[in-house]
Amino acid sequence: MTHTLINSITPEVAVAHHDSFSSQHSRDTDYDRQSTMLWVTFLALTALTQASPFSDAPAWLSSKLSKRQGGTTMLRFGCAQVVIDRLDPLVNPGQAPSPHQHQIVGGNGFNMTMTTGDVSKTASCTTCAFSKDLSNYWTANMYFKSPKNGTYKRVRQLGAARQFNDDFSTKIDGGILLYYVSAQPGKVKAFPQGFRMLVGDPTNRKVDPKMKMQNCFRCYTGPNFGGDNAAPCADNKLDTQQMPTAPCKGGIRSNIIFPTCWDGKNLDSPDHKSHVAYPTSGPANFLSLGGSCPSTHPVRIPQLMYEVVWDTTPFNSEWKSGDPNPFYLSYGDNTGLGQHADYVFGWQDDELQKGMDATNCMGAKCKDLKNQVIDTAKQCNVKRVVQDDLDKWHGDIPLV
Repeated sequence: MTHTLINSITPEVAVAHHDSFSSQHSRDTDYDRQSTMLWVTFLALTALTQASPFSDAPAWLSSKLSKRQGGTTMLRFGCAQVVIDRLDPLVNPGQAPSPHQHQIVGGNGFNMTMTTGDVSKTASCTTCAFSKDLSNYWTANMYFKSPKNGTYKRVRQLGAARQFNDDFSTKIDGGILLYYVSAQPGKVKAFPQGFRMLVGDPTNRKVDPKMKMQNCFRCYTGPNFGGDNAAPCADNKLDTQQMPTAPCKGGIRSNIIFPTCWDGKNLDSPDHKSHVAYPTSGPANFLSLGGSCPSTHPVRIPQLMYEVVWDTTPFNSEWKSGDPNPFYLSYGDNTGLGQHADYVFGWQDDELQKGMDATNCMGAKCKDLKNQVIDTAKQCNVKRVVQDDLDKWHGDIPLV
């Protein structure tokens, strides 16, 4: 398999990163305490006035935010779909078609080959709420397998729940909701230009309990995101490492959480994973931001999470009790254990760093960052390379 060229930043910059972001054990203990509070506390702001940007946040999130104002930045914003294609410039650069289909959001610089250069200079627009985020984010598509004849139909995505007075994200049907979290302003280093990484493995079919905090599914119990009353990947009763085993009345949500420590040198690695790591305590769920970074990966980076809501409800009537899960990710997996996500950083200039260092940035609004309207975002697109019929019933997946 061919891999993209691995570039490095200068040793001087790496040393600076290390000096700036290595922390003492006592500070890490504080991080752990604060993270726990952040989780048990993201739940009280619903009592604030309607003018508050958090007045429509879910209860679990509101409390944490109210207690941590000024200490945690959480950018939560939507990106509409820029293209659906069988390309993967990270794992299969230059290959068309790639082994399976992906849904891609972000900048229009997406292509079958993307080197570790500055992506923000190759894109001219983005489908994201923040107009200077020209990054690309992609995951596998989901398909429904008909129990009648074994054919496959692509499952569409829904927009996100309305939170933080953010209407943009409710209209990204076909897109991805993104989270960038900074535990403490000034203590987290934004990704450098050319950075990319991968989470998950499409060939995996084994359960790893630790990875449930990294990759999980939630079965909505009713319309309008019913049952969404706990943090992603945090509740064993709500979230599962494998796909749901019965119809979900409100659809299925995927959450994928990336590592928060970087080696400070490499923009990529041969497996697209080794240059990043989780804290020494291991993978942590969303907003659990404490723990020491390992000495091999001393630089603390933003916690990045993808969220996708699959509208499985049109197919629920065909899923009979006792039948196997009829929903498959596009590489032929109906367990969900192979769920994975790719990321190529492309924020312009120091935009992401400004957001991570800010003390009052929550949701899709940040006074230091420029927004765009959803109609403008949806005008940004990429011409498909592999001309699959996206709406017909197919005989098999991966598509051939």
